[in-house]
Amino acid sequence: MKTQLNCTFIAGIFFYCLAFLSNSLSGSAQQRPNIIILFADDMGYGDLQCYGNPTIKTPHLDALAAEGIRFTSYTASAWCTPSRAELMTGRYSKRIDWNENAGSGGKDGLPDSELTLAEGLRRAGYATGMAGKWHLGYYQKKFLPTNKGFDSWLGLPYSNDYKKPYVNTDVPLVMYRDTTVVEYPVNQDSMMIKYTSEAIRYIKKNSAAGKPFFFYLAYQMPHLPLHPPKAFLGKSGAGLYGDVIEALDWSVGKILQTLKEQGIEQNTIVFFASDNGPWQHAPDRMFQQPQEPEGSDWERHNQLYGTGNKPWDAGSAGPLKGYKATTYEGGPRVPAMIRWPGHIKAGQTSDEMVSNLDIFTTFLHAGGGQRPDHTTDGLDMMPFFTGKEKHSPRNEFAYFLWGKLEAMRLGDWKLRTVNGIEELFNLQTDPGEKYNRAEEHPEIVKEIKLKMQTLANETHAKIDFTEIKK
Repeated sequence: MKTQLNCTFIAGIFFYCLAFLSNSLSGSAQQRPNIIILFADDMGYGDLQCYGNPTIKTPHLDALAAEGIRFTSYTASAWCTPSRAELMTGRYSKRIDWNENAGSGGKDGLPDSELTLAEGLRRAGYATGMAGKWHLGYYQKKFLPTNKGFDSWLGLPYSNDYKKPYVNTDVPLVMYRDTTVVEYPVNQDSMMIKYTSEAIRYIKKNSAAGKPFFFYLAYQMPHLPLHPPKAFLGKSGAGLYGDVIEALDWSVGKILQTLKEQGIEQNTIVFFASDNGPWQHAPDRMFQQPQEPEGSDWERHNQLYGTGNKPWDAGSAGPLKGYKATTYEGGPRVPAMIRWPGHIKAGQTSDEMVSNLDIFTTFLHAGGGQRPDHTTDGLDMMPFFTGKEKHSPRNEFAYFLWGKLEAMRLGDWKLRTVNGIEELFNLQTDPGEKYNRAEEHPEIVKEIKLKMQTLANETHAKIDFTEIKK
C-alpha cells in the first residue's frame, strides 16, 4: 500500500512538472515577437510624405515611421530579383548558385542549399505566410514560396509586367494559391485589396491561435504598369502614380489597425521598405546599354511607356542620383522604417547604414532561429535598433548589378567603377553624388578597390578595373 501511494505521488509530481514545462515553453513562444515585412516594388526614395514628397499623402506610413526608426541610409539591391534574394537569405545574390533568371520562362530558383528567412523562422516554431510578388523562382514547384518555408502564399510568381505587350512571352501571368493557379487572367486592379485581405485574415487567424507568426507582404506596386484599386483612381491629385502610393498607404494602415484590434501591436515588429528605387530609365542611360538583348528591361521600358503609362507615372528618387538598375544611390537606397513598441524608441531618424541583408539576420535572431552553415553577409541590427548599441555594426556595402561588382561603400565613402570611370563620393556630405573626389583621395580609391577585388574573387563577380597589388 505504501509503495502504491509513493508511486501515485511520484507520478503526480511528474505530470505536474511536465504541464508546468509545457506551459512555460508555450508562454515563451508567445513572447517571441510576431514579424511583418511590408515590401514595396520600385518605390523611390522620394515617394513618401515623410521622405519629402510634396504632393502624395501617406499618413499611415508616416505614422509607422514616427513610431519607430525611419532610415535615410537603408540600402537594397538596385534590381528586383537580387534584392528579394538578399532579403530572404541574408546573402549577396552573387554568392547564390543561380543566374537570377526567375522571370517569365526563367528556369532558375533559390537552390535547396539556401536557408530562407521563412524556413529559419518556421524551424523555430513560427507560422509563416506570404502574399504578393515572389520573383525567386517558379519553373519548378520546389522553387515556389510554400516549398521555401512559407505555410501559405497568394500572389504572382514575378513582376506584373511579364505579359504582352510589355514582355514578349507566351507564358501566362497567373495568380497562385500555394502551388495552384487560382486566377487567370489576373485582375491587377483588385490585386492590392486581395493581398491586404490575405494579410488581415492571416494575422487574425494566428493571433487567435497564440502562435508567433511571420508574414511577408510583397506588394506588386508601384511597379509598372500601374494598377491602383478603382476606389483610389484619380483621388490623390498626384496622378496615377500618386493614386498607387496612396492605395499602398491605405493597405499599410489596414494592417496596422488589425494589429491594434487584435491586441498584438506591442509584440509585433513591423518593417517596411522598397526592393529598389524608381523605374526611370533616361535615354542617356539606355544608350549606355547597347549589349542588352531583345526583350531586355530597356526594351520593356519603352513598351510600358507606349501602352498607357507615361514617364511621369514613375516614382522619384528625391535628392539622389540614379534610379532602378543603376548603382548610383537612387537605385539601391530606398525608404525604410521599423516599429516595435516598447523595444524600439519612437521618433527616431537614422542615417546609419542598414541593408536588406541585415533584415534576414536580425529577424532570424529575434525569432530564435539558427543561422545557416554557409557564409552570410547580414548583421544583427537589433542591439542598434533597441538602443543597446549606439551605432550600426555595418560599415560597408557592395553594389552588384548583372554579374558585376560596380561599387562599394566603406564608411562615408563610396567608389563606383563603371565603363572604366572611377567615381569617389562622400555620401555623408554629398548624398546626391555630384562631386567626384577620386583624384583628391587616391588612397581611399585603392583601399576600396582592394576590398572590391577580394569580394569579387569570393563571389566570382566581374569588376571593371585592373586588379591592383596589395
